Amino acid sequence: MAAPADTDRAPARVLVVEDSVAIREMVVDALASAGYAAEGRVDGEALEQALDGYRPDLVILDIMLPGRDGFVLADVIRQWGDVGLIMLTARDGLPDRLRGLDGGADDYVVKPFELPELVSRVGAVLRRRGRLPATVQTGDLVVDRGAGVASRAGTRLELTATEFRLLDFLLDQRGRIVSAHQILNAVWGYASYDDNLVHVHISSLRRKMEAHGPRILHTVRGIGYRLQAPAR
Repeated sequence: MAAPADTDRAPARVLVVEDSVAIREMVVDALASAGYAAEGRVDGEALEQALDGYRPDLVILDIMLPGRDGFVLADVIRQWGDVGLIMLTARDGLPDRLRGLDGGADDYVVKPFELPELVSRVGAVLRRRGRLPATVQTGDLVVDRGAGVASRAGTRLELTATEFRLLDFLLDQRGRIVSAHQILNAVWGYASYDDNLVHVHISSLRRKMEAHGPRILHTVRGIGYRLQAPAR
């Protein structure tokens, strides 16, 4: 699978600070599969030791940690340097979300969460910070995220805003199968499940892309969808 970063520079470094071994390893593995350099730490002490040694581009920080909580550690991170920060927590109340965002977090993800959505949010924060290229290519598909345009074989695709968001998400997940439910959460932000809505937009996006080249957006029957350019 193509990595989200330029091949001419090292992949973006993401530090996952989470005391649950299962969640920490799951997130690290998903980020590594997406092409990032990812490492995990268990608490604030390990975080501080990693800041100077690992020098992350982005930290995914659980709030409910042993010892100092994520709100306190967010201040430690901000004092260390200008680094992306995503708060990860089961505390979904508005006061907690506002406290996290007001404390300098770039994003706030509530547990339970979908891994593809978290990976997509990591990419979005890193792009805003200039750590990832604005233009991404897979096969003959070129997407300029900064300009909000996509082209296939040199021809611009006339996409709606929703279709572009859908393509942007699939591009972050390229090479991986994502379910309709994961797409719905990431692109529309819906908690309910409406696979027909996803199917309609997938079909429209696929039709526009296939007008200029072979199929690269595939349906994996009974599971979901995968964006993957043909192997050269």
